[in-house]
Amino acid sequence: MANRHLARSIVLQSLFEWDFGNKSYTDALEIFKRNIEEFAPGISSTSFMEELIENTLKKRSDLDSLITKAAPDWPIEKISIVDRNVLRIGLYELLFSDRDQVPPKVAINEAIELAKTFGGETSGRFVNGVLGAIYKEMGEPGKNDKGNQKKLSTHNEKLTIEDLGGALVYAVNDSQIQIALVHDVFGHWTLSKGKLEKDEDIKDGVMRAIKEEMGLEIEIEENIGANEYITYHPEKGKLKKRVNYFLAKSKFLPVKLGSSGGLDNTKWFALTEIDELNFYDDILPIVINGVKIIADKKL
Repeated sequence: MANRHLARSIVLQSLFEWDFGNKSYTDALEIFKRNIEEFAPGISSTSFMEELIENTLKKRSDLDSLITKAAPDWPIEKISIVDRNVLRIGLYELLFSDRDQVPPKVAINEAIELAKTFGGETSGRFVNGVLGAIYKEMGEPGKNDKGNQKKLSTHNEKLTIEDLGGALVYAVNDSQIQIALVHDVFGHWTLSKGKLEKDEDIKDGVMRAIKEEMGLEIEIEENIGANEYITYHPEKGKLKKRVNYFLAKSKFLPVKLGSSGGLDNTKWFALTEIDELNFYDDILPIVINGVKIIADKKL
């Protein structure tokens, strides 16, 4: 339906005015009605637009949490008004629309086009990156569907590289080994990590990051692995992050989640519980390596 691009444009303009003025849900719907009369007076049906704006607003909190996870270095309030509302629209369609009507690739590509039309120079790449990351976490539904869809990512981009450090933190409690992990909004348990400051020694950076994210003082023991992943920044574009992970010992003390974006829990686990946890594919081998090293210590 050719009118759907126009419909999304009207919804975006309405959300922009609502967000810019910090207005209420009711105000947003009034803005929307006024924009229909101004920009699409002859449109035959408004049901698609109405559903899109109403449900995007109703699910805004959940959508924003997922956006924060996919772009953890850029708080939602610091993303430009255009970009964050394009992301809300695109993410709502990606997660909740009827896939027969709006296939995932269509939801992403439509959001990219909105970003290019109404946003800044890097908006299209940023929206592509964030929605692409979330699409990957969903298991890439419809990935093999045929059609003339645009690619969701660009392989030849020159990437800025950022170095991080993290740790598999363990402690002994009543002769039982415990592992401290953090949990993200996508439902995965993972290792705590943090960005290194300029000229900061990696081990110092890891100790600082674990203190900030879980409230634990640690003693670094040895390197247990590394991984790389892509994130997205509205101004810097696509970033490659390289993380070196260490085995680190701590006292068995209560863990307290810091203010890192995209995380919703932190907890100690006994080694016997590790097998039942949901890890990312690139984190699991690092966890297994660390656990083997701990087991060999015969604490």
